[in-house]
Amino acid sequence: MSPTGRQIVLRKGEQTAVVVELGGALRGYFVGGRPVLDGFSADEPIVGGRGQVLVPWPNRIGGGRYRWNGEEFRLPLTEPEKGNAIHGLLRWTSWQVVEQHEDRVLLGVTLWPQPGYPFHLHVRVEYALGAAGLAVAVVARNVGTGTAPYGVGQHPYLTVGTDLVDDAVLTLPARKWLPADDSGMPAAAEPVAGSPFDFRTPRAVGARHLDTAFAELERDSSGLAAVRLAHPSGSHGTDLWLGEGVEFVQVYTGDTLPEPARRKGIAVEPMSCPADAFRSRAGLVELEPGAEHAFRWGLRAWTEGR
Repeated sequence: MSPTGRQIVLRKGEQTAVVVELGGALRGYFVGGRPVLDGFSADEPIVGGRGQVLVPWPNRIGGGRYRWNGEEFRLPLTEPEKGNAIHGLLRWTSWQVVEQHEDRVLLGVTLWPQPGYPFHLHVRVEYALGAAGLAVAVVARNVGTGTAPYGVGQHPYLTVGTDLVDDAVLTLPARKWLPADDSGMPAAAEPVAGSPFDFRTPRAVGARHLDTAFAELERDSSGLAAVRLAHPSGSHGTDLWLGEGVEFVQVYTGDTLPEPARRKGIAVEPMSCPADAFRSRAGLVELEPGAEHAFRWGLRAWTEGR
């Protein structure tokens, strides 16, 4: 049996996506036989957060402690080397298939009240293949009686087939970036203009070590922003689009991953809020009882001339 549980294969035309039971994660996405994601195989465990859904917060909470409505809560330190709680509470749970079709699947899970997060949520994620590529929607509903602090993200790693991410060309339409300390806690956002973090025009990733959040995304008339990763030849690449509920994006070049995964793919992580939002309140959603929050992003692989 796979260490990530049930493997759900979606197909439409030349597209194939694979979703797994563990964490509702996106294991792989292929277009015309070419891998769009630096994912993992069915017999491998998830390393580095690959494809995972991050609920009820993405990134980190410093010290695992936060205050809410005058009460202090303490979360398990799931990044003990830095003393943080990282990437939420649903990464290592089984998500159940609610609805499945050849080109679409809907999975759901209940986040039960627990020490450190005494709030009650129902979360579902939908993966759907269409003419424009892969669309992902994460919707959370507060089924409890109290207002819940809430954030969401996802952790796909992109590849354009280069040996290392150094040669890939990145375009990221963000006006600001968030400096962070050694434990990953961000400071106030700063303009990307004049900094090494200005990717508003295409630039090779190079030797840069990125584990960096970006904000103030530039959107088109339909409300979408798109992060582009391209092969250095310009022959092909992928646009990761950011839609409803996505206010920040984290880019991670995988420098702390074990070999052979290190710098093989680049994580482009859509997020509703940055690291430490439970304490800073930056981008934090106050999810009222009965309310829902929707979070939408997707992938469009392209080839020159198409």
